[in-house]
Amino acid sequence: MANSTRHVYTPSDLEDINFDPDSDLGFPGEYPFTRGIQPTMYRGRLWTMRQYAGMGDAEESNRRYKFLLANGTAGLSVAFDLPTQIGYDSDHPMALGEVGKVGVAIDSLEDMQRLFDGIPLDQISTSMTINATASILLALYVAAAKRSGADTRKLSGTVQNDVLKEYIARGTYIYPVRHALRIITDMFAWANENTPDWNTISISGYHMREAGCTAAQEVAFTLANGAAYVEAALAAGLDIDRIAPRLSFFFNAHNNFLEEVAKFRCARRVWAKTMRERFGAQNPRSWMLRFHTQTAGSTLTAQQPENNITRTALQALAAVLGGTQSLHTNGFDEALALPTEEAARTALRTQQIIAYESGAAQTIDPFAGSYYIESLTTSIENQVDEIQHQISLHGGMLSAIEKGWVQSEIQNAAYEYQRAVDSGEATVVGVNRFTREDEPGVPIQRIDETLERKQIEQVRALRARRDHTRWQSSLDRVRDAARTNQNLMPAILEAVESQATVGEIASAMREVFGEYQESVII
Repeated sequence: MANSTRHVYTPSDLEDINFDPDSDLGFPGEYPFTRGIQPTMYRGRLWTMRQYAGMGDAEESNRRYKFLLANGTAGLSVAFDLPTQIGYDSDHPMALGEVGKVGVAIDSLEDMQRLFDGIPLDQISTSMTINATASILLALYVAAAKRSGADTRKLSGTVQNDVLKEYIARGTYIYPVRHALRIITDMFAWANENTPDWNTISISGYHMREAGCTAAQEVAFTLANGAAYVEAALAAGLDIDRIAPRLSFFFNAHNNFLEEVAKFRCARRVWAKTMRERFGAQNPRSWMLRFHTQTAGSTLTAQQPENNITRTALQALAAVLGGTQSLHTNGFDEALALPTEEAARTALRTQQIIAYESGAAQTIDPFAGSYYIESLTTSIENQVDEIQHQISLHGGMLSAIEKGWVQSEIQNAAYEYQRAVDSGEATVVGVNRFTREDEPGVPIQRIDETLERKQIEQVRALRARRDHTRWQSSLDRVRDAARTNQNLMPAILEAVESQATVGEIASAMREVFGEYQESVII
């Protein structure tokens, strides 16, 4: 291709949008990766089709995973219940009524083995949406793989492990911020040596967008969190070009179709510049922003839920045209309950239709050169730069989070959107316009209430039969590692293999690190 074909604007157009095709666009697979991180993108390999799932206990979730694999999903994505996410076992008083409700309950190595029974872990990619207890769940996954005979060095997948966004938007944190970052950098170092194909963090803008932030805020806050993790890793003595290629990201695909396409392109460009110019990374793989996308749960409506199929399809197409590496599509009934098998299959078929029938995968960055898309990409980048400047004025992302500034900005954006919906300025089809009097019901997924008692009985039976001396010694080692600068992961792995539970290991670290107390902003 002749170099002149890159120049798709008149001089006056370029002056208006402050856009240089050579430095800001380039070719697919080339810095700054605006057009995608691979030269052939989906012509060479389709995105990984994942379906986020987890419900009740391990056996029930295992059945759903096998159903999804049989229907063509290429990777698993595990949802954990709230007690597992915040480090409480199923029989803890804090877990009462929450066991298995919004994801699968995992208390022990035996649970993890049941969760993946019959699934070859060294042949499938697994994403686990877990943060404060990510170190424990990764250890459980590795231990379960080892017991199944899998080669643990061939394990591939991701733990979300993005605690900063928990303090900002979601709330499933445990430890104070600085201690939480120490656990994450220990995971970086351990995984580099032991599970080299595993992504030890998925830096997430998804939940901040669900909390109400704008597209530009989603990019700015997510990449600022990413930079904070890089700074923590460098402070721990890790090499930038060893850790950066294993960083991954997680974005929301929202309703404004063209804005979302531009958002993804902008995020790649900003991250590439950040890694090369700010952090001095030399490896081109360190400059690449690899990301998973999930369609926007907050846009799903309980009213006329069948409309959610259309919303999800548009959002999924935006993610594909924006160059995502993997994708989860929401079930149309998720405003009401966890998705039924029918809803999960329809969501997966949505991805398959885009991949195999729409032709979208045949063209690399099909919007490249569009005046509107390129100007919108640059406009979002300018907004991101301004937001990140404000972050720097607050002393960096950690300080901005601890002061509550980031949380306040998201709250303000959420308020403005809700005000627009309430006033009718923004239309939500089926909610404030085009409503209907009769709302026919749809079948919804219900969690068997007996599963909580079954899970409690299993964890108590485990405690009764394990080797008490080995168990106690392993928890002592976790505490000792937490008190010193030893890497925590070997001690955590020994603890899970000694049948220590998630809650017990989390509690051992609580004893040393304490718990995070959120500041009250007045």
